[in-house]
Amino acid sequence: MLPSIVHLVDDASPGGVTRMLDHIVKSPECRLVGVHRIVTIKRGNLFPPMLKADLLVSHLSVCWANLPLMTALRAAHARTPLVHFEHSYSERFHALNVESPERFAALMRTAYSLFDRVVAVSAPQAAWLTRRRFVEPENLTVINPCVDLAAFQRVPERPIGSTLKLGAIGRFDRQKGFDIVIDALRLTHDAGLELHLYGDGPERDTLVRRAGDDRRIVFHGFTDDVAGAMAECDAIVMPSRWEPFGLVALEAFAAGRPLLCSAADALAGHAGAGAVVVGDNTHFGWADMFDRSADIDLAAGVAIARRRAFAIEGRFATNWRTLVDDCLGGATEVRRVA
Repeated sequence: MLPSIVHLVDDASPGGVTRMLDHIVKSPECRLVGVHRIVTIKRGNLFPPMLKADLLVSHLSVCWANLPLMTALRAAHARTPLVHFEHSYSERFHALNVESPERFAALMRTAYSLFDRVVAVSAPQAAWLTRRRFVEPENLTVINPCVDLAAFQRVPERPIGSTLKLGAIGRFDRQKGFDIVIDALRLTHDAGLELHLYGDGPERDTLVRRAGDDRRIVFHGFTDDVAGAMAECDAIVMPSRWEPFGLVALEAFAAGRPLLCSAADALAGHAGAGAVVVGDNTHFGWADMFDRSADIDLAAGVAIARRRAFAIEGRFATNWRTLVDDCLGGATEVRRVA
């Protein structure tokens, strides 16, 4: 009999986490790993539901508001293996956003100690978690997130012509750095460059004001057809300020679209997979890259990048099976929670 696996979320809005979970539930390969179910819990809830499952997987936000919830969850399911999937934090997040490192470290170590296993979404994130001693190495696993890449594999090739259409896809918030590429494009006067933004979020009005009356910058709104959006673009840009993994990069690779990205966190590793990495992640750095784009063979790394995407997709279900087997295969220590 397949094990029952319950995934706990506190944010069901469209995004990388929900798309990955949708893939886990629907993927034939992942369905051979276990019977997956998604349960949404309100952030800050003090009373977690009693859940019947062989394995509980948390995709909850690690924050002070959720710490009582996580503690109660551990106490209520003391004999059930409990795993946390860390989607949010990274080294660059820590550098740019954490005002009290000691307080943040206390939160991370306390929260992670409640789980039998912590899953990092990339090797750079895992290295940072262990270097900061937030997680013991023996309790840490790396699983790159994935979605169904079939639609991206069907995206037709698009020879780059006289106009270079750059696509920026994702939530409009500070993390994604879309303000950087808008300002960069406005520094250039190349009529052959266009920036097409797909998404929505709290910074939408700010981004629209930054774009001004520049007709080369086009806002398309939110779309759940990411593959279709990429089909309309010549290349994808990711000027993220921090990025534990970067699902859009994986999708761009699978779609055969050149990727231009910052060197933040996991994105730095994409250089070896065919991406063009912009080391100076400021509007000046991106403007310089835009000015040189005509001299860069953007499509040179596409074939390598596609192979990387297929490799990650192929390992995804296998990595989940290994995680489940490790958690359920032996006797799990029962933690005593004060």
